Amino acid sequence: MTFHVNNDIAKRTRLDGKLAIITGGGSGIGKACAEIFAAAGAHVVVAGRSLDKLEVVAKLVNGTAIQCDVSNWQDVENLFAQALKINGKIDVLVNNAGGPGPIAPMADLDIEAWRACMEVNLFGAVYCMKAASKIMCAQKSGSIINMSSLMGIQGYPMRSAYCASKFALVGMTEVLAREVGEFGVRCNVLMPGAVYGDNMDRILAKRSAAEGRPTEEIVKVNYTDPAALKRWVDPLEVGYAALYYASDASSAITGDKAKIDCGRF
Repeated sequence: MTFHVNNDIAKRTRLDGKLAIITGGGSGIGKACAEIFAAAGAHVVVAGRSLDKLEVVAKLVNGTAIQCDVSNWQDVENLFAQALKINGKIDVLVNNAGGPGPIAPMADLDIEAWRACMEVNLFGAVYCMKAASKIMCAQKSGSIINMSSLMGIQGYPMRSAYCASKFALVGMTEVLAREVGEFGVRCNVLMPGAVYGDNMDRILAKRSAAEGRPTEEIVKVNYTDPAALKRWVDPLEVGYAALYYASDASSAITGDKAKIDCGRF
């Protein structure tokens, strides 16, 4: 492989002619990734359960919306089959679909809610990795980006389901990277910290009700003050990190994990 720095800098961060699937693409981090990938030249397939939201994003980025419940294997098979028809390849998967799961002490857990979180966050991610890795290994190229969390490397009170699913994603990333590397396929994982948006607003409301504390106190004590930069992460900041893993700028990187957390050590 030969590199020419002056000519390569812009080219290696582009996704021209590539197709990227982004699950959970209708809002938050998924929407941010869709906007950034499209600006870098990719055709973006946004997938998720809410078709109305997906169609808004797809129109914004001149991409394709495909309704898909990632916890359903048949839906995932259909997503990848439909995406393949667009240009015959799948170059990037951003495994982003997920939910917060039950927010409660372990002793008071709703086990069915815990299981439902696993179906989306864990099994949904596995289904997408299974489908993507088969296609990418056959075409001998591709980048899979799993969206874990800072809670994928450290436990957090009242978030056992979410932590368990996100810890698992870190391990599965390392497993898959070793399985598919010989075929020219890469797999990396991002670990965002506290990302501002509608999802966080819902989490804060649940925490406030469960803990009997005002949301302002929870934000300051648990989210912004512990961060070195003393602020939230913007979804677009996660999207730019995903672009790095998706593009040839990271061509020698696989099995890697990166925190985007404003310094929440």
